[in-house]
Amino acid sequence: MNKVILLDRLKAFTEQATADIILPTHPQKGDSGSQYRTADVYRMRLPDSRAATKKAPYILHQIITGKDAQPSGQSPKSSTTVRTIFCVYSNDEQEGGLMLLNLMERLRIALLERVVIGQQFTLDLQAGLETLVYPDDTAPYFAGEMVSTWKLPAVQRKVDYER
Repeated sequence: MNKVILLDRLKAFTEQATADIILPTHPQKGDSGSQYRTADVYRMRLPDSRAATKKAPYILHQIITGKDAQPSGQSPKSSTTVRTIFCVYSNDEQEGGLMLLNLMERLRIALLERVVIGQQFTLDLQAGLETLVYPDDTAPYFAGEMVSTWKLPAVQRKVDYER
């Protein structure tokens, strides 16, 4: 019921939603020709942030804020905001931009169709689902992000009556 579990569920959901999108990777030393694969999905950080471009294509889910509140006379409410970063590689700038958009749209549509993941985390559509394709000229790498807010099961209080 916590944010770590949400990230686990988002990772699994993302892998399933994007499983049939095969993208090019940047050839590394020793590679023979172009290689293709699905986008790797990470939680919170890349394994090696200094090699961020070598990891492309990838999707990274990060918890950026959380809020717990109990308005007067109401049940406790918990939510968290998730930033999802997308990165793809392509030598063709037009194709690279379209690959990025396709990957982002696939996840956006899947989230809007499902709304609830892991049977306990609900996408907060009132808060909205925002997407941004970075306009920077970073070719042959193309990146963008999505910001979503999730309703979490509220933490139940434990009252200790013994003293």
